[in-house]
Amino acid sequence: PGEGETERALNDHELAVRLSYFLWSSMPDDELFRLADEGRLRHSEVLGGQIQRMLRDPKCQALIDNFVAQWLNLRLLEESSPDQQVFTTFDESLRQAMLRETSLVFRHIMEQDLSVEELLTGKFTFVNEQLASHYGIDGVSGSEFVQVSLDGLPRRGVLTHASILTLTSYPSRTSPVQRGKWILENLFGDGPPPAPPNVPLLEEAAPEAGSLSVREQMELHRSNPVCASCHQVMDPLGLGLENFDGIGRWRDEENGETVDASGELPDGRTFSSPEELLAVLQTRRTEFFRTLAEKMLVYATGRGLEFYDQCVIDDCLVSMDRHENRFSALVEAVVRSDAFMKRGRSEQ
Repeated sequence: PGEGETERALNDHELAVRLSYFLWSSMPDDELFRLADEGRLRHSEVLGGQIQRMLRDPKCQALIDNFVAQWLNLRLLEESSPDQQVFTTFDESLRQAMLRETSLVFRHIMEQDLSVEELLTGKFTFVNEQLASHYGIDGVSGSEFVQVSLDGLPRRGVLTHASILTLTSYPSRTSPVQRGKWILENLFGDGPPPAPPNVPLLEEAAPEAGSLSVREQMELHRSNPVCASCHQVMDPLGLGLENFDGIGRWRDEENGETVDASGELPDGRTFSSPEELLAVLQTRRTEFFRTLAEKMLVYATGRGLEFYDQCVIDDCLVSMDRHENRFSALVEAVVRSDAFMKRGRSEQ
């Protein structure tokens, strides 16, 4: 910005670079450079056309690989080490299949320009034979991934992907706390504060904790008033996914006992199964759209959010609503925002 100014508009060449690294993680191509040279890239219709062209280009796989990994914490799956004695079917090929499933679902939504709500509620996924067997889906053979319907199955959206369910588990068992925390942070932008210092782990909360079920251990943990305020929000969300084991397989029983996936949220709403939990989460779709827009803006600009960015996010939600919350509407709203189209002094 000039003397006495706090911000300025990007010129066409700067916009070409920022746009290209946002969508392609690479330098602009000849067409972007040509439009920048001609001073036409900033024209509204030209910019909209370029966004659509770039989203259709194979180089947009970079947006999927990088943004999705950042938003959903998928890099944590690379570090996960499920206990081979407990989860005997888990191996490296299954890990890669889990990652591939989430990537393909996101890519399908982008290519078909579907509503981003499909990330939360989609009744389809992509599996190969190994992952189909993992999910109990018949009729899939070979290593190639194919699209399958989830009708009749208790899975919807990315939350029930094995990738997410595995990275939010401990090596030998599920972690309702981690799953609940992941839902709040990544889907609704409402993560809890860090745990107070010197708070013991679930298993250390009392000498008898090791002989209790996970649900009973959590109830014991919540008896500590210091822990209760956060755990009464997180724990029910995670417990609603208890039918999925530590690597995302469906189970009706654990250690001979029927799995209890019921819960009650602080606002009084109740559920008794993962499907009912997902229906409750769907009612928070506006919060989900806001969180996704925030995550996309952070990724696009390469900086954290400031208080004044909430106006940008509000505008994004209005624009998305006008266009059925399609994926391209989210991207275009982010690109056309002042946060993306301008440069502040703090960015020098």
